Amino acid sequence: MSESVAPPARQSGLGAAIAGGIVGSLLTAALLFFAAPALLSSKIVRQGLLADPRILTDAVDALRDAQYQPVLSANRAAIETPFASSWKGASKPEVTLVEFFDYACPYCKASNPAVDRLLQEDKGLRVVYRELPILGPDSVTAARLSLAASKLGRFARFHDALWTAGRPAPETIAAAARNAGIAPTAVQDPLIEAELNRNMKLAGELGATGTPVFVVGDRVMNGAVGYDTLKDAIAKARKRA
Repeated sequence: MSESVAPPARQSGLGAAIAGGIVGSLLTAALLFFAAPALLSSKIVRQGLLADPRILTDAVDALRDAQYQPVLSANRAAIETPFASSWKGASKPEVTLVEFFDYACPYCKASNPAVDRLLQEDKGLRVVYRELPILGPDSVTAARLSLAASKLGRFARFHDALWTAGRPAPETIAAAARNAGIAPTAVQDPLIEAELNRNMKLAGELGATGTPVFVVGDRVMNGAVGYDTLKDAIAKARKRA
């Protein structure tokens, strides 16, 4: 009897094993089905980043642009409309680059060759200069006189002369004022004070961490970002215009 009963028992165990194997295979397949896309996606992303790290930079740029887009949209005219003659380049621009700057800022001075080169190369570009005197009393004095010269249509004369003369100080500011044909002593002017206050407010809303701050299209760039970055941002802004 035992021998006659034994075969069915072995068959039953074999069937259970087969059934268990099938169920296990199905579960494994299901897990792979649902998990594989995530695993493959992360692997593809990792390979992509290793092959071209600029992907990450572009993603960061896109997030930053999205962060400041509401501020830019709400203040576009205030940002891009120059105070009096505080601009250079195209009178009817295809694209406008805005620079918040301080005459005492070495990074602003280091950025001047790149900005001047862009103006020479791109006849559809306008650069709007916004005074942001954050580096001391001489910076404030220089900014006030720069705006006084701007009201008379002499911004470029004062601007270029002061950069050439050196860091703002009583003697360099006086030399730039003489070049622009204005008095070397700043006077209280409500329009000038309003402009300085407005620039401070705008720069704060744009996340300024210092000077220079460049704005073009939907891009906000802190620091001396260089010719190539500015040119690329201008090209992208022109495409969106």
